Amino acid sequence: MPPAHLADLSPKQRRAAVAELGLPAFRADQLSRHYFGRLEADPAAMTDLPAAVRDRLRDALLPPLVTSVTELSCDDGATRKTLWKAHDGIRAESVLMGYPDRATVCVSSQAGCGMACPFCATGQGGLRRNLSTGEIVEQVRLAAAAARDGVLGEPTRLSNVVFMGMGEPLANYKRVVDAVRRITEPAPAGLGISARGVTVSTVGLVPAIDKLAAEGLAVTLAVSLHTPDDELRDTLVPVNNRWNVAEVLAAARRYADATGRRVSIEYALIRDVNDQPWRADLLGRMLREQLTTRLVHVNLIPLNPTPGSEWDASPLPVQDEFVARVRAAGVACTVRDTRGREIAAACGQLAADNSP
Repeated sequence: MPPAHLADLSPKQRRAAVAELGLPAFRADQLSRHYFGRLEADPAAMTDLPAAVRDRLRDALLPPLVTSVTELSCDDGATRKTLWKAHDGIRAESVLMGYPDRATVCVSSQAGCGMACPFCATGQGGLRRNLSTGEIVEQVRLAAAAARDGVLGEPTRLSNVVFMGMGEPLANYKRVVDAVRRITEPAPAGLGISARGVTVSTVGLVPAIDKLAAEGLAVTLAVSLHTPDDELRDTLVPVNNRWNVAEVLAAARRYADATGRRVSIEYALIRDVNDQPWRADLLGRMLREQLTTRLVHVNLIPLNPTPGSEWDASPLPVQDEFVARVRAAGVACTVRDTRGREIAAACGQLAADNSP
């Protein structure tokens, strides 16, 4: 794992770490104000710290965690994908997106993914390792600094963080939850992004969903369902062989009841695979019965192409009928705005090259 970092630690742990260096505890608060409040990670720029201690604090608490390898942009600069390299050479990607009313960053929680969903480029590459809390938070801090500095066109504040990049977030549970706390706690304890602006995605790890419901974080839960029937889901989302559709939806309902937050159902629409009218009817009926129309929203995602895949997005008329049928069941359903497809930055396309 990478070296220890300020973002790995709670405020209490930061003060203890500074004390171990023989420095007064308030130095930890100063570091936190710079890192989380001002988005600054270079101690040389922290002029309220004595010059004699800056190198020690950098080495102990602010070591470099990720380095930008490449940056690609599209959508007239409103979508920017960054390939990050960690201390051990492992690579992961994040995507910063600007909208008229918000800026969103899609972050990775793992290098690769072990869930093996066949339509997802990340899953096809396998899992290399979990990312640390600090590596996750660094993606968010750097995105927030870039948005503030006008990389998307106009200076803007990062308002949304979605754990929908590389990896299954709930398979890296402790580090992801700690990262969410760093992201949502007010500065200087954290970055101060509203929990309502944070979404954690999962393919349906039922025990972890129940555990997350008890954390008191009230972030949005997104469940990558992709089909309402077990026969097909066993193939599209192999973890379904462990926790089936009914069990996943029951856990989603428990999460919604515990947090008061509406659950998002992610559904990648694939031509002639999961786009049949009867599946739309079944999806709407199951969600209405198990989650109620008040507690669920379907986020339909036109399948994004990945190298070597024979699958493709459904034709527009098929997509429109699918949406209409889900809505006819009383369930809210919208089509996700596809961003970043030209630079392999869209949903299911992230596949950082981790070859030796």
